[in-house]
Amino acid sequence: MLLNERIKQLRTDRGLSQVELAQKLGVSKQSVSNWENDNIQPSIEMLLKISHVFSVSTDFLLGEDKRQFLEITGLNQKYIPHIQQIIDDLKK
Repeated sequence: MLLNERIKQLRTDRGLSQVELAQKLGVSKQSVSNWENDNIQPSIEMLLKISHVFSVSTDFLLGEDKRQFLEITGLNQKYIPHIQQIIDDLKK
């Protein structure tokens, strides 16, 4: 999957419109549209912002790493093993 496809997939998976993603990133809707249509590439700085918004690595965005991660920062430590067990069960 190419960068433009990955950005669009992450955006739609999270139920965000181009306008909503643009607002989160502090750019115009046109910028998001251009990235998704592969007209232009986001800058390195913007690539970092996109990775933070979607809680993925830049390697994932660039197609170098197929793993996905869940953001658990701020979650009570006692819930983490339960979430890991649910994930493990779903993988079976």
